[in-house]
Amino acid sequence: MANHARPARGATHNEVSQRFNLPQSAADGDWLDAREAIDGAPPKLRTTVTVEVPRTIISRNSSPDIPFDRSINPYRGCEHGCIYCFARPSHAFLDLSPGLDFETRLFAKPNAPALLTAEIGKRGYSVAPIAFGTNTDAYQPIEREWRIMRGCLEVLAVTNHPLTITTKSDRVVRDIDLLAPMAAKQLVAVAISITSLNPKLAMTIEPRAPSPAKRIAAIKALAAAGIPVYVSVSPVIPAITDHEIEHILARAADAGAQGAFFLPVRLPWEVAPLFKAWLEAHFPDRAAKVMATIRDIRGGRDNDPNFHTRFRGQGPWGQLLRTRFQIACRKHQLDRGQVALRTDLFRPPAGAQGQLFD
Repeated sequence: MANHARPARGATHNEVSQRFNLPQSAADGDWLDAREAIDGAPPKLRTTVTVEVPRTIISRNSSPDIPFDRSINPYRGCEHGCIYCFARPSHAFLDLSPGLDFETRLFAKPNAPALLTAEIGKRGYSVAPIAFGTNTDAYQPIEREWRIMRGCLEVLAVTNHPLTITTKSDRVVRDIDLLAPMAAKQLVAVAISITSLNPKLAMTIEPRAPSPAKRIAAIKALAAAGIPVYVSVSPVIPAITDHEIEHILARAADAGAQGAFFLPVRLPWEVAPLFKAWLEAHFPDRAAKVMATIRDIRGGRDNDPNFHTRFRGQGPWGQLLRTRFQIACRKHQLDRGQVALRTDLFRPPAGAQGQLFD
């Protein structure tokens, strides 16, 4: 399949995953290859949204290196198109490609607020912060029309349920009217992800995500509203974005961020070949160096799936990144730790089947 750098898209191709014996050929047929040869450029891809009706909405995990045990994803797939996204392989379970399908064929869960109401209203429900944005971005462009994240947030605000949000979108500012009162009760914390401050580079890595300037402005707006906000310098891509670590932390601190964290780039499953193809299309001059450094960080492999080391990185490069990050955090007072969210204020939804405090 042709490997094209596509305007406003992250992946350069759309190969179907081989992990589940899925078909190799695209459903549209070979005529697409002929069209590309005639037109001289890939056809423009349109985003489609399909309604998904799940039976539950809160996902659980027991991973020992993840600081939360539950999360909600209002959408499958993500139009931001970040080439490094570790959620891309999940599209293979839908018989779709982790490549361009992941960023163009999206799924929305409009019944999420109703499911959330039912699940947190069950007798015996144990309260703990719910994480949003851990797989795909809850504030990606289609949230503007679908407003599913907004609906979930309204449920949590009424019930005083704690939550965390990780996003690379300034659309989170839209919901300050709900987030600020919750923050006053120590019920919410937000992390804004910034990979690069260079607009052109950011658009290449994350083609449909808001500009770095908008994300810095979002940090400033959230902080001004009294909402605990952090900056996620994630992922750090060696030889492409690692030189920006200190600059990103300085800008975020000036905007009002009170903490920070970072992750070296991860390349699980189908993400590795997608990332390599993207490197060859956009950074052929340094593709070999980038992958060599990533393998040094990942114990000689493209990816390290092991608990505890997968988020930290290994070897001299991994240690160097951690040292630089820690020094910059101390310099800008971003090493104060995370705010503890309250769970004692929770009250089940009105009409819930059981009450936790009866």
